[in-house]
Amino acid sequence: MTLVSAFVPIWILTAVGYVACRWGLLGEAVASVLGRFVFHLAMPSALFLALSRMPLSGFAGRSLLAFGMSTAAVVGFGWVAASWLFGRPPVERPIWGMAAGYVNSANLGIPIATQVLGTVSFLAEVVLLQVLVVTPVILIALDRHSDPAGRVRVRRIASLPVRNPVILASLLGVACSAADLRLPSAADTSLALLAGAAVPAALVALGASLHRTAAPSRAEPTGPAELAVIATLKLVAQPVIAYAAGLALHLSAPQLLAVVVCAGLPTAQNTFIFGQEYGVGETVANRAVVVTTTLSLGTLAAAATLLG
Repeated sequence: MTLVSAFVPIWILTAVGYVACRWGLLGEAVASVLGRFVFHLAMPSALFLALSRMPLSGFAGRSLLAFGMSTAAVVGFGWVAASWLFGRPPVERPIWGMAAGYVNSANLGIPIATQVLGTVSFLAEVVLLQVLVVTPVILIALDRHSDPAGRVRVRRIASLPVRNPVILASLLGVACSAADLRLPSAADTSLALLAGAAVPAALVALGASLHRTAAPSRAEPTGPAELAVIATLKLVAQPVIAYAAGLALHLSAPQLLAVVVCAGLPTAQNTFIFGQEYGVGETVANRAVVVTTTLSLGTLAAAATLLG
C-alpha cells in the first residue's frame, strides 16, 4: 500500500460518517456516542496493548525529542501570538496555544498511524508526552487564570491520570511493559477486539462531527485571520519544525516520517473540551478543530508523499 493510498480508507470512512449524519441514519447523537466509545473504551485498549507490548528500551528518545521541540515552539508562539496579534486576554492564551500545537493523537492519530505508519507505537509515546507534560501546563495556566485569587487547584491536576482513561491506560501499559506482565488470553483478545474498533469508529465519528459543526451557528465566528494563523502553525509550521529537528538529531527516514506525520495531525478536540470546561476560548477552539481537521487530510497526505 502506497502512502497516498493509505489515506483512501480514512477519507472514505470519514465521508461515510458525514453522509450517515447528513441523512439521519444514525441519529443526532452519533458523533457524541461514538466519540465517547472511542475515548473511553476503544482508544485506551489500543494504547494499552501497544505500550504493554513495547519494551521500554524501544522508546524513541530522539524522535520524541524532535516532536517535543516542535510542540514547545508552536504552542509557545501561539500562546504569545494570541495577545500580540489578536489582543486575546490572558485567560484565553492557553487555549489559543493549545489550538496551534496540541495534536489530535487519539481520535484521528490512531487511524492515521495505523494506515500510514503501520503501528501506533510512536503515537503512544506522543500521547504520553502530551498528557503527562503539555496537558498539566495548560490546565495549570487555565486554573490560575480562572481562579479569582490566581490559585492552582493541585488536587485536580494530580487526579488527572485517574480521571482520564487515555492517560490511565497509557500508564498501565507502561507499567505492564516494565514488569513484563502479560494478560490472560481472554482479556488480551477482548482488548484486541475493542482496539480494532477504534479506527473505524473514530473516523465515522469524525465525519459525523464535521457535519454537525458545519451547520449554521448563532455563535459569533472567530475571525478568518485567526483561523488562518492557527491552521498555518498547526499544519505547516509544526511539521516543518519537527522535520528540521529530526534532521538535526539524525533520525532515520522512517523515524522522520513518524515525527512529521504526528506533528502534522490537526488540533485535538480536547482543546474545545478544555475551553468548554473553563468557559474560555470555546469559539476559537471549535473552529480550529473543524478547520485543521478538514485541511489535515490533504496536508498529511502531501507530507507523507514527500517524505515517502
